[in-house]
Amino acid sequence: MSHDLEPDATLDATGLKCPLPVLKAKKAMRSVAQGGVLKVLATDPDSPKDFEHFCATTGDQLIATSDHEGVFTYLIRKAT
Repeated sequence: MSHDLEPDATLDATGLKCPLPVLKAKKAMRSVAQGGVLKVLATDPDSPKDFEHFCATTGDQLIATSDHEGVFTYLIRKAT
């Protein structure tokens, strides 16, 4: 998967602790069209499993994840 994908929206949840990154992502996804992509930045070390669970329960697709110097980046495609 290319990380060059242009997201439809970006959420900066850095500095927030669980469950705030996921809760804010859930809210941000409301404004993303079906098939659109939300980019989320988070620093919570528990966020990888939180976002995997979030996508498993919402039907949205976690299309890419990365970790660079303690900042996790998630690309989530909204379910169609």
